[in-house]
Amino acid sequence: MKSREDFSLIKVILWDIDGTLLNFKMSERYAIDYCFNKFHMGTCTDEMLQRYSVINRGYWERLETGELTREQVMLGRFHEFFESEGLPTDQVKVFNDEYQIRLGDKAFFCDHGDELVKQLKATVKQYAVTNGTTVAQERKLRFSGLDQLLDGVFISEQVGVDKPQKAFFDAVWNEIGSYAPDEVVIVGDSLTSDIRGGKNAGILTCWYNPDHLPNKIEVTPDCTIDNLQDILSYLDESR
Repeated sequence: MKSREDFSLIKVILWDIDGTLLNFKMSERYAIDYCFNKFHMGTCTDEMLQRYSVINRGYWERLETGELTREQVMLGRFHEFFESEGLPTDQVKVFNDEYQIRLGDKAFFCDHGDELVKQLKATVKQYAVTNGTTVAQERKLRFSGLDQLLDGVFISEQVGVDKPQKAFFDAVWNEIGSYAPDEVVIVGDSLTSDIRGGKNAGILTCWYNPDHLPNKIEVTPDCTIDNLQDILSYLDESR
C-alpha cells in the first residue's frame, strides 16, 4: 500500500464503469427482469439472479485471461444459466442481444459518482476504461451523461483487447499521450481486471471495495477505498 503522498502527481484518472462509477447490480437486475418478461420465462428470483451472477463472473474472468472469446462469454454464460435453471436454451442469442440493450436503459450511480466526476473535471483528465460491450456501454454512458463529463472512453470491444492486458493500456496511451506512471491512477472494483491491469501498465491502482471483500489474489492495490468520494482525500493532498 502506498501513502497519500504517492498520489500527489496524479493528472489522469482511469475509471472503470460497471461496479465502480455505475451500480452494475441494479442495471443487471433491471435488464434480466425485462428480458425474462419479454421472452415469457417467468420470474427471475433473487436466488436465480445470484446463481447467474456467479456464472457470469466466472465467464468474464476467463475472458480476462484470454481463455474465452467475447462471443463465448456472451452466449456461454446464458446457456449454462438456462440449463441450470431448466430453461430452454434456444433463445440464448436473442436473449443476450436484448440484455445488452437493456443494460443501457438505466444508470444508477455509486456514491454520487456523477458529482465526483464533475468536481474533478477542473483538475484532472478522466477516462472510462471498460470491458463491457459497445452496445451496453455506449447506451449507459449516454443515458448517464458520463459521455459528456469524461474526456474519453475506451471500450475493450472497440480496442480489440481486454483489461488486464497491457496492450489495452498501450492503446489508451496512444490516444491520450504519454504520462509518467505516477501521474495516472486506475480506480476499479475488480482486482483481476482493473488492479491487475493497472499493475501490468505500471500505473497507480485504487481498489474500490464497498463490500469489504477479501483480497484472494496475489495483486496488491496501491490504495483501497470503500466510498468513491474517498479518492478526494488522496488527490487533495497536493491540491
